[in-house]
Amino acid sequence: MALITFTSPMHKDKTVYAVAGSHTQTILDLAKEHHIPIDFGCQEGNCGTCLVKVSSVDGKRRPMGGPLNVREVAALTELGHITKAEIEQMYVDDIPPTQWRLACQMIVRDEDILVEYPSK
Repeated sequence: MALITFTSPMHKDKTVYAVAGSHTQTILDLAKEHHIPIDFGCQEGNCGTCLVKVSSVDGKRRPMGGPLNVREVAALTELGHITKAEIEQMYVDDIPPTQWRLACQMIVRDEDILVEYPSK
């Protein structure tokens, strides 16, 4: 099981267990299940409202989740959190090029992560 720690300047940190190997549970699904107030809109990856910053709990930089999907690429490009060069390198390396993700699109994997979200 992965440990997911949600943190925000306005809320107490909360660590929850994520089922390893589900391959369908997103960060937003997990947050909603545990009453963590991540803001969201469309839940389809189009609006960018559920933007979060994802990193490893121990602070070491390593891949967090799988590569960005097409909707995340479009939203993160529009929000200015990813460049064309980073997108091209992602397709070569098969890992996410940025810590910024959309909570509605990032599938939780078997890795302990820290999810930073803005307060509502």
